[in-house]
Amino acid sequence: MTRLLHFVFCSLVIISFGQVRGVVGKPLNVLFIAVDDLRPDLGCYGVSYAQSPNMDRLASRGMVFRNHFVQVPTCGASRYAMLTGRSPAVTGFTRGNSGFYSGSSALSAEIFPGAQSIPELFKRSGYSTILIGKISHTADGRVYSYNGEGDGRDEVPNAWTEMSTPYGSWKRGWGVFFAYANGIHREDGNGAKDLVDFTVKNDNELPDGQMAQHAVSRLRHLANQDKPFFMGLGFFKPHLPFVAPKKDWDALNKVVIPLPPYPKKIKSHFWHESGEFYKYKFPYPKRPLSSKSVNSVRRSYLACVRYTDRQVGKVLDALDETNLLENTIIVLWGDHGWNLGDSDLWGKHTPLERAVRSPLIISIPGMKHAGASCDSLVESLDLFPTLIDLAKPRFTRIQHSLDGHSLAGILSNPKATVRDAALSYWKDGITVRTKTHRLIVTRKEGQFKNQELYDESTNFDPVENKASIEPEIVSRLKVYLPK
Repeated sequence: MTRLLHFVFCSLVIISFGQVRGVVGKPLNVLFIAVDDLRPDLGCYGVSYAQSPNMDRLASRGMVFRNHFVQVPTCGASRYAMLTGRSPAVTGFTRGNSGFYSGSSALSAEIFPGAQSIPELFKRSGYSTILIGKISHTADGRVYSYNGEGDGRDEVPNAWTEMSTPYGSWKRGWGVFFAYANGIHREDGNGAKDLVDFTVKNDNELPDGQMAQHAVSRLRHLANQDKPFFMGLGFFKPHLPFVAPKKDWDALNKVVIPLPPYPKKIKSHFWHESGEFYKYKFPYPKRPLSSKSVNSVRRSYLACVRYTDRQVGKVLDALDETNLLENTIIVLWGDHGWNLGDSDLWGKHTPLERAVRSPLIISIPGMKHAGASCDSLVESLDLFPTLIDLAKPRFTRIQHSLDGHSLAGILSNPKATVRDAALSYWKDGITVRTKTHRLIVTRKEGQFKNQELYDESTNFDPVENKASIEPEIVSRLKVYLPK
């Protein structure tokens, strides 16, 4: 009897941080799923017309962070802040995508005493670190421009033991990112550049399907290894162009998709012309889009979300089938939000709410509050210290100070908080988000200008700038601005 009890104890118990439990004697694995341009239009975020059963399944096993804000509303700078744990207020990387490898923020190829990024920390802790898809800015982790020119060096140095994004018929990283069927992609000089394409029948005719298949294969192999792993799996959709299997488009045929609450251009210093969106070929007249066309674009976006969700489901199924789930931390993260005609904006690249708010779901073994949601303000900067707290990697030295806060306490208590305000940056703009308001300013020559104040307490899409009529709130929020 004593031996039996000892066996049960040794088989079930676990490690370290409060509620986090895995298999005894084994470090916790990490599966980090990044989804490009994903706004919180998911069932688990209360969007009833979205079809996201697999991300909702993950949410039922984990915790949904309803007020997660990215540092910068563009891919490269947002991912840089998340991977390094460093604020744009420190690095100056507040726009563009090349800050990983150029300018003052560039990561060094030298191995420093401390790690420069999350995957490097886990690699130096003895983990197999596997990259599939887009975790940093480039589509495969290698430095090439959109036209294929570049030296192919690692975008995040010393981070990955394996970089194995499948290229298929698209042959290279940016080819798979901007892919259409049959090896055609936007940057090939003569291929299709249509905004939407829902003609393919099978998931694996497109890159995200191939990446999910490859991730499943790698997980099944890793399940038989003793070495822990950190897998970064970065899906491309719903990023432009809106390309997915026809069945995902058809599935939304009878779904009532509401129009934006406020579809007209607003008077904001940060409104833009949606250049990334409008450079594609449209199947309908541009500017202004008719209500019918707006609905079609929103349906296209949600069809791509549905496609990505099904790929996430394949990966979650593999974790279940291999029993890896009981020893794996799962993070699903959107690199920023996206405007779908809100205020006549299409895309990111603005410090307004829709562009800087994105999904964050964290699931850990033995989760005490599985299925809970949290309304506390959190930032992407918080993920680096959170993973250190949860996984307890043996190497913990970091080259630069981390600017975020661990969310481990919130995972134990959904009502806990780590900050009173979340900060995001865009070019010379800085935005402060509290539970009730958003202040946006520009900083030039040490002066704060172009003040905009929005009341976020009553309307998710506030359009009235109240800075001039509520100066006391502006003053109160300015306290949070970086010095």
